[in-house]
Amino acid sequence: MRTTRALAASAAAVAVLAAAAPAAVADGMNLTPSNVVALPSVIARGGQLTITVNNCTGTATASSDAFPTTTLSTGVNNLATGTATVHRNARQGSHSITVMCQNGSVTNPTAFTVIGGVRGGLGGSSSSGATPTDMAIGGGLVAAAVVGGGLFWMRRRSEKRI
Repeated sequence: MRTTRALAASAAAVAVLAAAAPAAVADGMNLTPSNVVALPSVIARGGQLTITVNNCTGTATASSDAFPTTTLSTGVNNLATGTATVHRNARQGSHSITVMCQNGSVTNPTAFTVIGGVRGGLGGSSSSGATPTDMAIGGGLVAAAVVGGGLFWMRRRSEKRI
């Protein structure tokens, strides 16, 4: 009885797969571009992106407002790939990529994100200089340190005499 159930379940599974196989083969005949991927997905200005598109036949180009139009090369299994360099003045935030293939086009509205550079060279300080208040606070701290250090050494000197 167990064997009969196992055979019935196996037969049902094979029937489902056999019914789905012609649909999968027919779908492969009418390819449309899909799945635009940009790596890395977060990049700084001036960096290079690798763009990949599935089901892309013939010549292909990728375009975005963050990089110049780039030609993609189509390889094995209709996988198109290419490299694009992000503009140095690209705006920060999310950007889209549109890929035009011979068999259609596809857009990924949030393909990658451009991050801005940090403002370096100042080490976190302000560029306007110290204000009179800053100078008064700093001078007071230095004076307190000198007085505290002097009292400490005077006390240590008197301990040696005892």
